[in-house]
Amino acid sequence: MNFSWMAWTLPTVAFFGTIFLLFVGMSIWEYVSPGGNPRFGILRFETTRGDRLFVSLLGSAFIHLAWLGLVGPNLWWALAISVVYAIGVFRFV
Repeated sequence: MNFSWMAWTLPTVAFFGTIFLLFVGMSIWEYVSPGGNPRFGILRFETTRGDRLFVSLLGSAFIHLAWLGLVGPNLWWALAISVVYAIGVFRFV
């Protein structure tokens, strides 16, 4: 296989490294506290840890798309907003 089209630049390595670290962190969290007890949040229906992760990832995708459309390609502030949003989802939903 020829992977000459894929440039392993620092942002690319940081992106895949972050995904790997998130995967390891979530795996350890699941091992220590299996299941993630369902709870009722501000949405008033039962959500599990996986539901909250899905909602936070989906919301982060929309935040990034809106940022690209309204501001431009500098996504660092969109990342910061997405992290705050994900913390809020895990805390209150």
